[in-house]
Amino acid sequence: MPASPDDVAALTVLLGREPTAEFDVVLRDDAGAPVVVRNAPLTRDGTPMPTRYWLVDRRLAAAVSRLESDGGVRDAERTVDASALEAAHDEYAAERDAALPAGYTGPRPHGGVGGTRTGVKCLHAHYAYYLVGGDDPVGAWVHSVLASSGVVR
Repeated sequence: MPASPDDVAALTVLLGREPTAEFDVVLRDDAGAPVVVRNAPLTRDGTPMPTRYWLVDRRLAAAVSRLESDGGVRDAERTVDASALEAAHDEYAAERDAALPAGYTGPRPHGGVGGTRTGVKCLHAHYAYYLVGGDDPVGAWVHSVLASSGVVR
């Protein structure tokens, strides 16, 4: 997964540490800074990486964190269609698993969005997936809430 040295440096600053997996930047802001990265399914040491898409934009991540702290995970689970959520988990896992090296037989990432098989674990992961085109009802719900509060357009 091609990340430029500048991308690695930017993500290191955003994370406060060096990235442990190969990644590429799949969404940037108007200034070219990373908003969403797509992680390889395995870290450099072979540890499974269940989180394929990661929201790294600090402003958006902070807004989603506020939404989570206000009960957003429970609200999202009550609001979204369970079968649509299950489909999003399945699609996410299938995409991530398809990126495993050919013939790989070691430990595999598990679950769907954010590493969970059911329900909602992390609004950040759902929103990151939605922002890059994933058919994720939780991500769409997050976007709607953030838009209604003026955080996004």
